[in-house]
Amino acid sequence: MLTLCRLLVACMALCLHALPATSQTADAPIQMLLQEHGEILKKSSRKTIGPAITALADSGLEDAQVVLERWQTKDMWFSKETGLFVFAQKADSKTLTLFDVAGNAALGDAPKKEYKQLKPNSGIRGLIGAALVQFQLNSPDIATRATALTAIERDAEASHLLALRGSIEGETDADLKGQKQRLERLLTIRFSEDDVDRIVAINGFAGDLGVDVRAALNPLVATDLDAAATLPEGAMPVELPPQDAYAFLVEKGLAPAQISTDTIHDTLIANINGTEVAGVQVASLDTDAARLAAYTTLANQGNAAPAVTDADITATLAQFQFFRTYTNAPIAVALAAQAVLDGIETSVAINQTADLALDAISLASIYFLAAIGLAITFGVMGVINMAHGEFIMMGAYTGYVVQLFVPDYTLSIIIAIPAAFAVTFAAGVAMERLVIRWLYHRPLETLLATFGVSIALQQLAKNIFGTQARPLTAPGWLDGSWIINDVVSISYIRIAIFVLALLFLGMFLFVMNRTRLGLEVRAVTQNPRMASSMGINPDRINMLTFGFGSGIAGIAGVAIGLYAKVTSEMGTDYIVQSFMTVVVGGVGNIWGTLLGATMVGSLQKGIEWLNPSNTLAAQTYMILFIIFFIQFRPRGIIALKGRAAEA
Repeated sequence: MLTLCRLLVACMALCLHALPATSQTADAPIQMLLQEHGEILKKSSRKTIGPAITALADSGLEDAQVVLERWQTKDMWFSKETGLFVFAQKADSKTLTLFDVAGNAALGDAPKKEYKQLKPNSGIRGLIGAALVQFQLNSPDIATRATALTAIERDAEASHLLALRGSIEGETDADLKGQKQRLERLLTIRFSEDDVDRIVAINGFAGDLGVDVRAALNPLVATDLDAAATLPEGAMPVELPPQDAYAFLVEKGLAPAQISTDTIHDTLIANINGTEVAGVQVASLDTDAARLAAYTTLANQGNAAPAVTDADITATLAQFQFFRTYTNAPIAVALAAQAVLDGIETSVAINQTADLALDAISLASIYFLAAIGLAITFGVMGVINMAHGEFIMMGAYTGYVVQLFVPDYTLSIIIAIPAAFAVTFAAGVAMERLVIRWLYHRPLETLLATFGVSIALQQLAKNIFGTQARPLTAPGWLDGSWIINDVVSISYIRIAIFVLALLFLGMFLFVMNRTRLGLEVRAVTQNPRMASSMGINPDRINMLTFGFGSGIAGIAGVAIGLYAKVTSEMGTDYIVQSFMTVVVGGVGNIWGTLLGATMVGSLQKGIEWLNPSNTLAAQTYMILFIIFFIQFRPRGIIALKGRAAEA
């Protein structure tokens, strides 16, 4: 008896394990809705599933979103016996853990063989994702709402428009609300069936420079060329050259094709009779007019297709009017889009000019930084220093070495700027003492000597750092760009270089006009003998001046290295522009150097804009222009006057 009781308990346990722990709510609204569309849900066909997804999305039921999400992730199953839908997860290879689609209540475990899984393909999952957007747009989580907006922007559909409109009023975040309103107008332009709404949305984008706006409006103004006996209402008449107009009529099948030269030639050969063609001696058919006349005779005899004469073309064209019609939108919508696009194109042109000006100023600040040291050594001292570019290179490598020991990029740049000045100042002083001081007033020898020094410094850098480019990393707060609109932007590094150029302009002016060193430099520059008689040591001033100019070149190297490659040859990229900047601006004048940098930078950017595919050509044209400019202004934009010019 005891054995029998134990066997009965075991059987009951097995039965309970096989049955759901909680009875399923078969009459729940969400279950009833699923049963209503049960056949197409179980079929899972991309062609027929649309009504079921739409019904779930528009039902307003609390469980609808969860059903769509679980269906999309293939967690929806249905009972083979009852047809009821459930959520299920695999407990093991033969058992499912079930959950009710109404409220997600646990139903217990059941054999897997009694249920069948809904397996939506990628097409159905895409439709489900589109339906889920309306729930995501109203989600309490701001990140979910932002993600939904991004998804709509990438792949908008007509079904998104109503969902987006319904979510705008309840949006609590001001930025997201603005994005929703903008996207709603874009979708209205694309998908609304009300022309008035489309025109209002189009006019709302007047002056907007967004690329997405132009992408939405451009298809609306697409036109198609056509021809008819009378001009249709709303069509735009166009004038075409006669040959193009007739060719269009031939293409449309509205006029016979002109006889080609090859056709005339072949037809005449086919109709040769002895020495004649159409009663004309073959030997006399040595011109196009003669061959055409013979062909016309054959056509009149019925032996060839009729030729189309100029008179025929004129008569045919007189029967037709040529026009363009809008193909993708009603004329009122298309005209509104065209008017807004015309205004946008004007704004784009203005902003492109502003963007080009920003690029020119940015490049000018780089050239000014590179040339300000040369303005001292060449402009003030008259020394042609071909190693100036290598001082820029030394400054950049100094910044690289500092970052090897200081991992904080902001702190490393703060340390690198004075360190680069100190290193290149010392190198400049050493070069002046060892080489330059023996070659004053001997420009050719100075040029050759400094050129040799530049080669030696390049080789030394290769031996120390190798030939590969080394990184000089900008701080994180310099990443990215200042984006004014979709047309105008400038990188933060360029802005930092521009600010640095202004700071060094101010420092140079302060040193030259407000310090003892500046006073002595100006005195030695204007009249070395008189300065010497007043107790100034010209050799010391020349040494400090050359070192000061070299130090500024080193700081320029740190700035340039933040965005350019740091290699042993990087200085050669700036030496030519630096000399051009100083010479064009006016030797010995810092304001001239500033104007020269602005002119060279603007000229180069302007030529690159005209010929963007060939920057080398831009530099060539720039050099030619400067050579031409120097013919008329040999002393530069701002020429020195008085004793300084005579010195």
